[in-house]
Amino acid sequence: MTFEQILKELKSGQYHPIYFLMGDEPYFIDEITHFISKNVLSEEEKGFNQTTLYGKDVDATAVIHAARRYPMMSQHQVIIVKEAQNIKDIEMLTHYADNPLTSTILVVNYKYKTLDKRKKLYKSIDKAGILFESKKLYDNQIPTWISSFLKSKGFSIDPKASALLSEFLGSDLSKITHEIDKLEIALGEGVKQITAAHIEQNIGISKDYNNFELQKAVLSKDISKANKIILAFGKNPKDHPIQVTISTLFGYFQKLLAYYYLPDKSKMAVATALKINPFFVSDYVTGARYYPARKVIEVIDLLRTYDMKSKGFDSPTTDSGELLKELIFKIMH
Repeated sequence: MTFEQILKELKSGQYHPIYFLMGDEPYFIDEITHFISKNVLSEEEKGFNQTTLYGKDVDATAVIHAARRYPMMSQHQVIIVKEAQNIKDIEMLTHYADNPLTSTILVVNYKYKTLDKRKKLYKSIDKAGILFESKKLYDNQIPTWISSFLKSKGFSIDPKASALLSEFLGSDLSKITHEIDKLEIALGEGVKQITAAHIEQNIGISKDYNNFELQKAVLSKDISKANKIILAFGKNPKDHPIQVTISTLFGYFQKLLAYYYLPDKSKMAVATALKINPFFVSDYVTGARYYPARKVIEVIDLLRTYDMKSKGFDSPTTDSGELLKELIFKIMH
């Protein structure tokens, strides 16, 4: 089941005896756990029927004993096991998973690891309850996720604004949602459409001096604009690390190379093939106008070279700002 499907079931009051939540993205695991913790039992029922255990303090036997208790004056008891990846004999939970109590809702947080699908525990939980693998999103999926998350809260966001948030906050979903919550409070009830200006005013990301705008300047060979941005980056390298800039440009030129070989260059076909928002398709049309395929291959090679240089190979003493100037000059000429 997907994250959305699990939450939909929970909100409708459909519960499973076991929720084994595993994987590298803690946000989805925390959200499911939080919902169960807050909503399954009433405040009066929680005192006797909701227990939180920690993997570093318990073994599988202790979890099983807790799960096999019957609820007091309630239909359910909730057992939440956090940091379960620290339980060394986790496979012993098979003894419970083979015959779980329907009155117990056992929630296991198994972060940054996954169960071996070949082992009996995986198969037992798969039959008895919910096995959910929480996977990290790729960087290019983050803007779309931000848009979907805001839509679920009754907001919309400009593609440029979601790209800015993604660039500035990275792929940490917990951090992103925290900033969005603060932004929602700052904007007040009257604003439902979030723009790049809102991001700049309330989160501190410049809508003019960022990797997104540098990329647009480079792809359209706007030398004046590109120089202004890299000058600003050079003055504040901590907020604009060269490695992030190189990664952004690398992603763009990789997709631009793929664009050349697409048989269908209609807007929606390009968006689907390159896995981008249709809003950004025009950037690839522009890039193809200024950069022939041979030059794109040369640029990708340059980006790899300067990525190595930025990490100390061949130019251990060169300032990152100077490296970026060199790189952008070679790309655009």
